[in-house]
Amino acid sequence: MTDATTVPRPRRLLDHGAWFLVLPALIPILVLSVGPLLYGVGLAFTDAQAGRTEPTEWIGSLNFRDLRRDTLFLESFGIGLVWAVGVTVPQFLLGLGLALLLTQKLRLRWLARSLAIIPWAMPEVVVGIMWRLVYSPDAGILNETLRDFGFGDGRDWLTGLGTALPAVIVVGIWAGLPQTTVALLAGLQNTPRELHEAAALDGAGAWRRFWAVTWPALRPVALAITALNLIWNFNAFALVWVLTAGGPGGRTRLPTLFAYEEAFRYGQFGYAAAMGCAMVAVISVVLAVFLVGRLRGGGEK
Repeated sequence: MTDATTVPRPRRLLDHGAWFLVLPALIPILVLSVGPLLYGVGLAFTDAQAGRTEPTEWIGSLNFRDLRRDTLFLESFGIGLVWAVGVTVPQFLLGLGLALLLTQKLRLRWLARSLAIIPWAMPEVVVGIMWRLVYSPDAGILNETLRDFGFGDGRDWLTGLGTALPAVIVVGIWAGLPQTTVALLAGLQNTPRELHEAAALDGAGAWRRFWAVTWPALRPVALAITALNLIWNFNAFALVWVLTAGGPGGRTRLPTLFAYEEAFRYGQFGYAAAMGCAMVAVISVVLAVFLVGRLRGGGEK
């Protein structure tokens, strides 16, 4: 008989070999993601400033106490939540409708699928510049179209106090729609066709088949892409910076833009790091809610 004490040795060797294979991918994550995150958390408890000749001192939670009383940051946080939800919800609804359309047997469906992902291939800076031209008050396509149909002389959408945030949200929806569509389309294609055929034979209509067959299979993908979109949109920076730089009057100043200005315009690195920690906390809550939802969904099954 084989001695039981000799059995785990090949397993341990295999584990060491697996860790050795994982290291090339793990080291960049630790150096470029985990390391800066931990450094930023530590920086949030200091009075670090740009150009300061005196040593940086540990001030505890003072930055966070100041943050709770900073009405401008709280306002930017509210704007960030409005932006994230205002972009994520239409992205999901439009992406779901487009994904359902692209699953139908349409002529030139392959071309429609290819065209649907074009915005995904464009850098955010390019998207921002392109939409600035669309919103241009003098020669923009949007204002020219409104003039042609007799809806006034047009307006400057990105500098109006009441139109800047909705205009930026429209761009965010357009830019992020392809990835939502592709994810939902992949989930729809994994739905067994036999279930749809059986439901149709039982007399179920299209709406009934969607809720009884399609949605239960699509729900995990929908939850995942919605949570990821909320995180990505809440952390948006480049697109909004190119479009408005946080203006006019702070109407589109997302928390990321506020933290950037505090760090690189005013040199308040410790205070900006505290803002980053607050944003990480919000993202952690979103992830926790998502994971709890997934675990409950799995338990129900």
